[in-house]
Amino acid sequence: MNDTVNRQILLVEKPTGKLGPEHFRLVSGAIPELKDGEALVRTRLISLDAANRAWMHGATYRAAVEANTVMAGGGIAEVVASKDPALKPGDLVFGDTGWQDYAAVPAKHLAKVPKLEPMTHLLSVFGIAGLTAYFGLLHVGKPKEGETVVVSAAAGSVGSIVGQIAKLKGCRVVGIAGGKDKCDWLTSELGFDAAVDYKDGATYKALRAAAPKGIDVYFDNVGGDILEACLAQMNNRGRIACCGAISQYDGVPSAHGPRGVPGLIVVKRLVMQGFIVMDYMDQRDAALADLQSWVVSGKLKVQEDVIDGIENTPRALIGLLAGENRGKRMVKV
Repeated sequence: MNDTVNRQILLVEKPTGKLGPEHFRLVSGAIPELKDGEALVRTRLISLDAANRAWMHGATYRAAVEANTVMAGGGIAEVVASKDPALKPGDLVFGDTGWQDYAAVPAKHLAKVPKLEPMTHLLSVFGIAGLTAYFGLLHVGKPKEGETVVVSAAAGSVGSIVGQIAKLKGCRVVGIAGGKDKCDWLTSELGFDAAVDYKDGATYKALRAAAPKGIDVYFDNVGGDILEACLAQMNNRGRIACCGAISQYDGVPSAHGPRGVPGLIVVKRLVMQGFIVMDYMDQRDAALADLQSWVVSGKLKVQEDVIDGIENTPRALIGLLAGENRGKRMVKV
């Protein structure tokens, strides 16, 4: 990293179809100057998430990413200088740094994080991915011992943690993932009871075999046809935690979406709830205490996919959307 140049990845065009390298450009600019209340931070790790692609469509829980601006994204960064007494040089923070070496960010929008090794855990199991899995499963899905929990995108950053926490709570866990290798990894390494390969094209039938007693909790990361297959197999008074809809983000979404809504929800008295992890940040410390104890004891395995070089960030996101990664994908700047 050059200490006098700020490398930035711009989104130069909003894609109408699949995201490609042509939608981004690497540029070099000046290091930003600080205003009162801001901190100058140097990015160390950039988080890659399916939500990056969703932000290109329009406003969600945050503003849309516009063409010819720095691509938005969260990251772990080190404070270089500060004009706010809450932060000092050397502090590590998490915030919306964007895809760039340096950013000037209001200190109130940065969260201090502890210095620990490996630092990558601050973006995976102890970061947004781990907290999303924890709160989405335990506070929205509310699994009970002996119930069947199904999670889609199960080999991803959130899904892989959801399944392991569900096992810790005494549930039967079925993961849905793309490809035999990922499915084998879920059962042999992470302890899932069964895994369904949606790329086989017979998801409904395979899911019925993997969850013969039906589904009590479904943690949905994908939406679309897989949500439809799970809806039809939910047990009475089942709970669906809606975390994301990656099948709808890149390219052309399913023509019909999940059928059976609201009919199946009414007949089966289902609870289907969306959530944003930020809603639960007042309980963050308790969640982190659990996650840390599970990691230290070896009950929760952490899988990370770290790619070097800010110039590789676009390719890394495109690959994530294509399902290349296992666990949390991030870029080391």
